[in-house]
Amino acid sequence: MGYSFDLDDVEYLAGASDALAAVGDRALTPATLVSDIGRIRSAFGDRAAALIETVTLRRKAATKLPFAGTWLVTDDAVQQATTEQVSRHRAERLRGRRIHDVTCSIGTELHTLHSVADIVVGSDLDPVRLAMARHNVPDVAVLRADAVVPTTRGTVVVADPGRRAGGRRRHDPAALEPPLPDLLDAYAGRDLVVKCAPGLDVDRLDLASRHTRAEVELVSLDGAVREACLWLGEVADPAVRRRATVLRSDGSAWEVTDADSDAIDDDRAPGRYIVDPDGAVVRAGLVRHYAARHELWQLDPRIAHLTGDAIPEGTTGFEILDRLPFTEKVLRKRLAELGCGSLEILVRGIDVDPALLRPRLDLRGTVPLGLVITRIGRSGVAFVCGPRTGPQRNE
Repeated sequence: MGYSFDLDDVEYLAGASDALAAVGDRALTPATLVSDIGRIRSAFGDRAAALIETVTLRRKAATKLPFAGTWLVTDDAVQQATTEQVSRHRAERLRGRRIHDVTCSIGTELHTLHSVADIVVGSDLDPVRLAMARHNVPDVAVLRADAVVPTTRGTVVVADPGRRAGGRRRHDPAALEPPLPDLLDAYAGRDLVVKCAPGLDVDRLDLASRHTRAEVELVSLDGAVREACLWLGEVADPAVRRRATVLRSDGSAWEVTDADSDAIDDDRAPGRYIVDPDGAVVRAGLVRHYAARHELWQLDPRIAHLTGDAIPEGTTGFEILDRLPFTEKVLRKRLAELGCGSLEILVRGIDVDPALLRPRLDLRGTVPLGLVITRIGRSGVAFVCGPRTGPQRNE
């Protein structure tokens, strides 16, 4: 368990830039930690723990929050903070609005919203996090308030309910803090944006009973699904109920929604390639919509694996070399014939652990290949493929 900051720590750290710089010069690696701590304690006495924790957390936050090099942070806040690119995407949808972040914590969302909002204010119940927010985003007004007690009018309410203290990531909306159903009730009829974990069971929420417009957006960054965002009220797109947004670190982005066509041919043999859609598309339930856009079709209507004669721009796929019944004996023989030495395994619809299967296939060659194990109808099927590849320019 990490160091627990108090208000006295925050007051000290806010004016301790020289001390933090001195501690930041230390490696604080496993090899040097004992000697580093000894020197820091000699120099700064009982402030050493707060200084070391702050420097350690700033380093931990550097990739996710590159602007936070001089911030005061807690371990929980760093863990829950949104990666900057995802946060910027969400903020752009709120450009020019009056915004109240009712779970502002140490101010990470306030920092991003401040650059796009007409007015932004923040609130939180925790006095230590609020004190840190005042230091981190001094140009934004923050106040102490319960997230489920409305304290502003005419604002878009933004919330990021977190795990309960000591808890793990949860899929139950009522197990969050504040409980998501309570938050939705408190702002029924208001414009509301709620960041949630991507695995949250949104179907448990009766969104339509509280808001005339409701949109669920699944967002991924570089292939990893980062969040499910609820857009409620006037901030929701009236034509959209489900949206998948795919972001890349190079700044590119695309999206697909349930307003797009999902008309695809359900009775076709596999094409030249297999494409595994981005996780945001799968979690948003928009596999058919994505397939229709790119002239792909499903290997099986119940499975998210897609197939087609070309790989869409911005994604990757596997060229099919052979189709086999899924048995380890048959697979082992075919992979040996192809000289397979390394194997990327994708599985959907079959209870198989790739990490356990791979060593049993006894790969002794040098050729990199792909293996897609899936269910078509009632049968388990294995597609032996070339290695993962991008769009082919000559197609």
